[in-house]
Amino acid sequence: MSEVLSEWAWQVAAAELSVALPRRWTHSQGVTARAADLAHMLGKNADMLRASAVLHDVGYAPRLAFTGLHPLDGARFLRDVHGADERLVRLVANHSFALLEAEERGLRDVLEAEFPLPEDQLLVDALVYCDMTTTPNGALTTAEERVAEIVGRYGADSVVGRFIRRASPEIFAAVARVEAALAAQPR
Repeated sequence: MSEVLSEWAWQVAAAELSVALPRRWTHSQGVTARAADLAHMLGKNADMLRASAVLHDVGYAPRLAFTGLHPLDGARFLRDVHGADERLVRLVANHSFALLEAEERGLRDVLEAEFPLPEDQLLVDALVYCDMTTTPNGALTTAEERVAEIVGRYGADSVVGRFIRRASPEIFAAVARVEAALAAQPR
C-alpha cells in the first residue's frame, strides 16, 4: 500500500480536528509520529497504521459526535461519508480496546455488529501502542502514565475512567507486545 492512504487520512483528520479541537489534533499528530517510528516493523501495513493513527480520534469532532462513543462515530463517518477502506474503519472503530468503552455506554453490540475486531493483532497492538504512549499534547509517555492521565482528566468514576481502568491490563499487554517486537528487530 502506498502512502496515498495516510496522506488522505491526514487531510481528513486535519479538516475535522485542527480548528474544532486543536489539542485533540496535536495528540493525533503525535500518535502519527509514533506510527512512523514503527514503519520498519510493519512493512506493508505501515501506511495503514499511519492512517489509523491520524484518524483514530476523528469521532470527537463536534459535528461527528452522535453516540458519545468517538470510535463508533469516527468509524461511521469514515465508512458512510468517505467510503474508507474497511480495515482502516475497523481499526478506528476498535482502537485502544473501544469495545470495553462501548460496553460501559451500552453500545458494545452495536460496535461489534458494525465493526468486527480487526484480525491483524500486530497492527491492532501497534495502534494501541501509538495512542497509549502519546500525551494529549503529542509528547511521548509511558502507557502507565497515559492511563493515569486519562483517569485524572475524566475522573475514576466516569464512563471513561471506568473503561480505561478495565482496559489497562490489555493496554499494558499490547504495549509490551509491541515493545518486545521492536526489541527483536535488527538494528
